[in-house]
Amino acid sequence: MSRIAIVNGRLADPCGDAPVPGIVLIDGDRVVATGAIDIPADADRIDAQGLVVAPGLVDLGVFATDKPAFHFGGITRAALMPDQRAPLDEAGLIREATRAGKPDFWVHPIAAATRGLKGTEMAEMGLMQAAGARAVSTGRHWIADSGVMLRVLTYASGLGLTVIAHAEDGGLTAKAVATSGETATRLGLPHAPASAEAMAIARDIMLARETGAAIHFRLVTTGAGFDLIRAAKAEGLRVTCGISPAYLFLNDQAVTDFRTFARLSPPLRGERDRQASLAAVADGTVDVITSGHDPRGPEDKRLPFADAAPGMAGAETLLALSLNLVREDRVTMGRLMTLLCANPARILGVDAGRFAPGAAADLIFIDPDAPWIVDSGRMAAAAGNTPFDKVPVQGRVRRLMKGGTFL
Repeated sequence: MSRIAIVNGRLADPCGDAPVPGIVLIDGDRVVATGAIDIPADADRIDAQGLVVAPGLVDLGVFATDKPAFHFGGITRAALMPDQRAPLDEAGLIREATRAGKPDFWVHPIAAATRGLKGTEMAEMGLMQAAGARAVSTGRHWIADSGVMLRVLTYASGLGLTVIAHAEDGGLTAKAVATSGETATRLGLPHAPASAEAMAIARDIMLARETGAAIHFRLVTTGAGFDLIRAAKAEGLRVTCGISPAYLFLNDQAVTDFRTFARLSPPLRGERDRQASLAAVADGTVDVITSGHDPRGPEDKRLPFADAAPGMAGAETLLALSLNLVREDRVTMGRLMTLLCANPARILGVDAGRFAPGAAADLIFIDPDAPWIVDSGRMAAAAGNTPFDKVPVQGRVRRLMKGGTFL
C-alpha cells in the first residue's frame, strides 16, 4: 500500500489544544507521523484545503449501525450496544456484529452481561471476548440484583473488560417516562426523582471498589451523579462516565407538548442538572461524549408520550452539537477530540482515536464553521427522531478516511 501525506490541514490532536497546521503521514492503514515533518518523495499528497483534520469519531454505545448517518457525522468506529432484536449474549452473535459495518466503518460489539439482558444469569463473557467483544454491558437497564452485578464485575475484571452500566435504579424508574419536577407534573406524566441515577451509581461504585473492576457509566446526567464520579476518581477507582449532547443542550422543558422525539432514557433533566452536566464536561469529570444513536420510526414515536419508545437519532448531530462546547470556551478542540475519539477508543482497547504513530488511519476532515439546519425529515439516519429538529448548527464533515482509504 502506498504512503499518503495529508497537507495543508489543521490538526486537531487529542493531545493538544487548538488545531495547528501540520502534516499527517500514513503508511497503509496506520499513522506514521504528524506535525512539521518531511514528506517522503514517494508519498501521495492529499490537500486538506485548510480543513481541520481529526481522528475519526469513536461512538461508544450506539443501538443501531447506520452507514449514512455515521458517514455524515464522521463516525468511523461504533461500539454497538447489546440491546438488539437478538441480544448480543453469545459468541456467534458477537462475530456476526463485528462484520456488520464492513467495509464502511468499524463495529465493536459490546457483550451482554447477562443472558437476554434479563439481569439474572451471567452470559459467557470469555467466549464473547474471544469472538470480538470489546466490553460488557448491562444494556438499557440497571442490574437490580447486587449479587449478579458483583459477579459481572468480578468476571469482567479478570478478563480485562470494562463494564458499561446503565445508571438508574429500576425500582424507582420502572414506570416513569420523565424526571420529577414542574414539567412532568404539569403534563401529568409518570415520573421518577433524578436521585434514581445517583442511587444506582453509588451501589455500582461500591461494587467496583470491591472487585477492582473498570466501570463506565454510559450516561450520567445529574449533579449528584457527577459528585459521586468525582469522588470515585479522586479515590483512584477505575470509574469513567459519558454523556450525550441532548443532556448538555436540552432540559426537561423540551418534552412540553408531549414531544416524543425528546423522550429519552434516562429522561431529560431539570435546568440545574443540565448546568451541572456542562460543568462536569468543563472540569474533566466527563470522559466520553456519545451520540446514543437510536433511530426510531413513526411506529415507535407517533404514540402517546408514555407509550413511545425512548431514544434519538444522534449520529449526524454528535459532532456539530459538541462543537458548541468549543465555541462557548468550555473545552478546547483537543479536549473535545479526547472526549469523542481518544477516550472511547481507550475504554474499548482499540488503537484508534489519536494521532500517535501506529494508530489506525481513521481520519475526518472538518469544516467547523459550515452552517446547516437539523431537519428530522431529511436526515441520513434510518429514522429522524431528533429533539433538535430545525435547530441551526455549525460544523460539517467534508471527507472521511477509514484504515487509510477514503470513503
